[in-house]
Amino acid sequence: MKVESDSVTPFAKNGFLSRLSFWWLNPLMKKGRKKILEDEDIPRLRDADGAENCYSLFLEQLNKQKRAKPSILKAIISCHWKEIFLTGCLALLKVLTVSAGPLLLNSFILVGEGKKSFKYEGHLLAISFFFLKGIESISQRQWFFRSRLIGLKVRSLLIAAIYKKQLRLTNSARLKHSGGEIMNYVTVDAYRIGEFPFWFHQIWTTGLQLCLALVILFHAVGLATVAALVVIILTVLCNIPIAKIQHKFQSKQMVVQDERLKTISEALVNMKVLKLYAWETHFKNVIENLRKVEHKWLSAVQSEKVYLSILFWSTPVLVSSATFAACYFLRVPLHANNVFTFVATFRLVQEPISSIPDVLGVFIQAKIAFARIVQFLEAPELQSAHVQPNCNMESVNHSISIKSAKFSWEENSSEPTLSNINLKVKPGEKVAICGEVGSGKSTLLAAILGEVPKIQGSIKVCGKISYVSQTAWIQNGTIQENILFGSAMNSERYRETLESCSLVKDLELLPFGDLTEIGERGINLSGGQKQRIQLARALYQNADIFILDDPFSALDAQTAMSLFHEYLLGALSEKTVLLVTHQVDFLPAFDNVLYMSDGKILQEGPYHQLLASSKEFQDLVNAHKETAGSERLAVVSSAHTHGTSSREIRMTYIEKQLEAREGDQLIKQEEREIGDTGFKPYRQYLNQNKGFLYFSMASISHLLFAIGLILQNSWMAVKVDNPHVSTLRLVLVYLLIGLASILFLICRSLCTLAMGLKASKSLFSQLLDSLFQAPMSFYDSTPLGRILSRVSSDLSITDLDVPFRLIFTVASIINACSSLVVLAVVTWQVLFVSVPMIYLAISMQRYYFASAKELMRIDGTTKSLVASHLAESLAGATTIRAFEKEEKFFAKNLDLIDTNASPFFHNFSANEWLIQWIEMISAVVLASAALCMVLLPPRTFSSGFMGMALSYGISLNTILVRTIQNQCSIANNIISVERIYQYMHIPSEAPQVIEESRPMANWPAVGKLEIQDLQVRYRPNAPLVLCGINCTFEGGHKIGIVGRTGCGKTTLISALFRLVEPATGKIIVDGIDISKIGLHDLRSRFGIIPQDPTLFNGTVRYNLDPLSQFSDQAIWEVIGKCQLQEVLQEKGKGLEALVVEDGSNWSVGQRQLFCLGRVLLRRNRILVLDEATASIDNATDMILQKTIRTEFADCTVIIVAHRIPTVMDCTMVLAISDGKVMEYDAPMNLMEREDSLFGQLVKEYWSRSESTESH
Repeated sequence: MKVESDSVTPFAKNGFLSRLSFWWLNPLMKKGRKKILEDEDIPRLRDADGAENCYSLFLEQLNKQKRAKPSILKAIISCHWKEIFLTGCLALLKVLTVSAGPLLLNSFILVGEGKKSFKYEGHLLAISFFFLKGIESISQRQWFFRSRLIGLKVRSLLIAAIYKKQLRLTNSARLKHSGGEIMNYVTVDAYRIGEFPFWFHQIWTTGLQLCLALVILFHAVGLATVAALVVIILTVLCNIPIAKIQHKFQSKQMVVQDERLKTISEALVNMKVLKLYAWETHFKNVIENLRKVEHKWLSAVQSEKVYLSILFWSTPVLVSSATFAACYFLRVPLHANNVFTFVATFRLVQEPISSIPDVLGVFIQAKIAFARIVQFLEAPELQSAHVQPNCNMESVNHSISIKSAKFSWEENSSEPTLSNINLKVKPGEKVAICGEVGSGKSTLLAAILGEVPKIQGSIKVCGKISYVSQTAWIQNGTIQENILFGSAMNSERYRETLESCSLVKDLELLPFGDLTEIGERGINLSGGQKQRIQLARALYQNADIFILDDPFSALDAQTAMSLFHEYLLGALSEKTVLLVTHQVDFLPAFDNVLYMSDGKILQEGPYHQLLASSKEFQDLVNAHKETAGSERLAVVSSAHTHGTSSREIRMTYIEKQLEAREGDQLIKQEEREIGDTGFKPYRQYLNQNKGFLYFSMASISHLLFAIGLILQNSWMAVKVDNPHVSTLRLVLVYLLIGLASILFLICRSLCTLAMGLKASKSLFSQLLDSLFQAPMSFYDSTPLGRILSRVSSDLSITDLDVPFRLIFTVASIINACSSLVVLAVVTWQVLFVSVPMIYLAISMQRYYFASAKELMRIDGTTKSLVASHLAESLAGATTIRAFEKEEKFFAKNLDLIDTNASPFFHNFSANEWLIQWIEMISAVVLASAALCMVLLPPRTFSSGFMGMALSYGISLNTILVRTIQNQCSIANNIISVERIYQYMHIPSEAPQVIEESRPMANWPAVGKLEIQDLQVRYRPNAPLVLCGINCTFEGGHKIGIVGRTGCGKTTLISALFRLVEPATGKIIVDGIDISKIGLHDLRSRFGIIPQDPTLFNGTVRYNLDPLSQFSDQAIWEVIGKCQLQEVLQEKGKGLEALVVEDGSNWSVGQRQLFCLGRVLLRRNRILVLDEATASIDNATDMILQKTIRTEFADCTVIIVAHRIPTVMDCTMVLAISDGKVMEYDAPMNLMEREDSLFGQLVKEYWSRSESTESH
């Protein structure tokens, strides 16, 4: 989805007045009123505010600093100092106009008492109230608007810098900053820093405003001001240690949050594996325990917040009581004019003071966030200076030359990963690299790509590189976008590419051909198709050097054969090729073969020469011959087969759940609520854990607190000029009412704390339950970024911001009402003005919300686009670098940042637009109240009540604005609750345990499987993938399942583990129908080595036995059987050896051996191997097959394989085609049958071996 409207925002070209009054927003607001805003309705930012411009300015400033380690903070400030200075001037103007209010009030009360200096003084003062408020409003709105804009630019340039950086990270830096953390830097930290400029000036304006207030107070009550000063200083002093503690707690909470995110994202990425092994419960408990620790720090942070809010809301009460008490002792006379000048001044200062905790909180958060980002941006980068993409290929002797080089993944380790490597590759030469698992084949390719730091020696690469990784990396987007990979379309070359990669047939069967969207990590394609798309991408780039990391292991024999001929020997005949492969039968066709072992090149030379001279190489080839069982099959004649059968391809699609319904792409647009959801999300939030009870207690407490304050002031207003009331009694009653209201305040704060913590706990546990019980189909069609943004930023907002915002919104509504009530009671004539004005204000707010709600939601969905693109780039960083597409991806990222920034920009502009109008309205109400007092005959109002009413009126605009701001930010924040709620009720799969039908402890004892008329489809109205399969696997048999790519083999396995539920039919294991028992009981009794070997972050021990059920001794035994003992002893930490994210510090082959280890430990009666040995060399494969034969001699073993030799010694072979059973018999019987599908596959396999040898 390309979100770009053609129009640039009117803000770019509008005049001075239009900018002052936010008039330029009107077209967008009108549109939002008429219809629900869509992405394309939102205009683009002007170029000056775009991410590209901000980032290039930032780089310019960084380069100006001549230091070795330039300061990032300094660079950011020097980019924006002019705007920062301008907003500072506006902030100053605002403070001065606010402070002038009480002085006008003082003169006004004197006029009301009949002490005029000239005739129309009252009228003049009333009108100047209006102008004063107007100037205050305009300066503050411009200050806030321009500050937010600075924040937006800083956020954009930081996200751009983080994205650019992650494309260049070294391996060691990747270990420090995992994918989850980098995600956090963008989705949480950069946004926190973007909030900071908005609060920046409030750090000093608050202080200035306090000083001005003290001057005015001194003017009003003389020396008694000292009492006020003492109380203020005390509250500020109490505040400093709390801020420090809060800083500490917040950092702790962020660290735990990172941990939890890392674990959650790992669990979500590998959900399929967790379900197959029945480990979900364990992983869920791990996450829950991390969340408990996080919750502990969260409650500490929130308790500090409560303490601060009590402190600040009670300050005005304490200050005024202390000052009046001081007046009594210092014999300062109290009159209406000085009392209410005092009250008014203090009501004005109350806002900035009560925002001190917010300012401090934001300051602390931004400081922590900034430190984390700077640490990341200063991490070491890759140096790949040895690759020269555009050298003249004719004049070069060697495409690749490496001289006595050492490479090591870890910067300063004593053991290099590769040592004394010498390699020269001429242009156009074909080199194969073979060797056993973990011998350094993939590392050698990575070294050539410049991924592995060089310790000594020299390396030079000439020419443009194409790279195909071992595990396929597919982008979110159409197949065509994946193949073009940012290059221009050349239809001739594109067609040839598709033909060479045998993709033509596949595309014909897709609902949208090559415009079919393929999901995150290529979810709706089979393994073989992902690899072929990768190969097509490499070929289309038309490079000079092709580096292929074992791309044929995921393909069946025939497809591999045809690709080998048409792609490697055909399309790449002129090119330089390095191929890592385990398929020995391809080796004779290469000019040069490298045999690697333990990070060294043991032998190199043409195939036949190596065969003659090297013992190790002979063993490798013989192992292959043995596994292939050549003596039985030597008779098979060689026949060349080409092309991929269309039947085979057709099934892949049906198998991989893409039904050809028009317009139904697999990855849905992210859902967002539309229009006004009213109170629904609030109800969802308050329904958690007695939320309503706490909420109503908090609201009632605040109401009583507000009534208390009004009583306090009314007592003053009525009695201050009453000669019968002594000053002592006046002050004492005032003090007692104040103390009583503080008690209600404490009650309110504690209820809020309880409400927030309980709701967070309940929402998270429901969300986690829902995610872990969701069926696989949910994960197949939901990009990870969407789920991750729910458990990271949305959850963080729900934890930290929602509870307080909710109560503050209620509190500010109550305060606004109380101000209006006081004005109306004192001067009821004002009602003629204020009622229509309030009606106008409410309809303005409605008008605003129509657009703002959609802007906020679009902001949310576009933010997850930035996150998804980042996640994708993190996964494919090596590929992006190899193809030198960093700039293309960076440009896409800048584009997405702007797409996200535009709704945000228009959202906060609209907010200022609304507030400016509401402030104008409250200025009209205040001026009319003042006029009313002047125009009515004198003595209509006691001077006490006049003072009280106007002191409330002067602060009316601040209170109204605070109300609106709180309403807007809670409406913003509650969307997070709404988004979490969407994923709290995903339809779940069958229950984990069904108590009344639990199988016996030793089930399955025999291991006999009966499949009866099994039909499977992936979605309710999709075509069948398995069409009525009937067969019986006897206990203890070895069953091989064969068939061409995508005939339904993997689906059969999924049905056995109930990842998909059958449409009809059933599978019976030892007399129990598997659909009648709980999923945990089922999956924990079967063993599987899945197609993609998965390792988790942690130690080797944790990876083999996460539930800690086995002793160290048992684990070591298993490691010995899996051929991993040597590697582990080399690493030197035994079972505590580290496994990083995705297991990327182990080779793919080693990961498969770990998966074998898991199965050997569990010792299940039924074992499934799904393509389990595809990435392993033949020698290791042989050992594995032997291990499986001896260890699982009496178990039922089901083997899905492309390598024919793997299934040759099975008891029975099941051949599937188009989701139907073609034949089921002993392999030798099938070989003798004429029309046997299995026989055909065997012939193809052998013809492949023969033909490569004859090259």
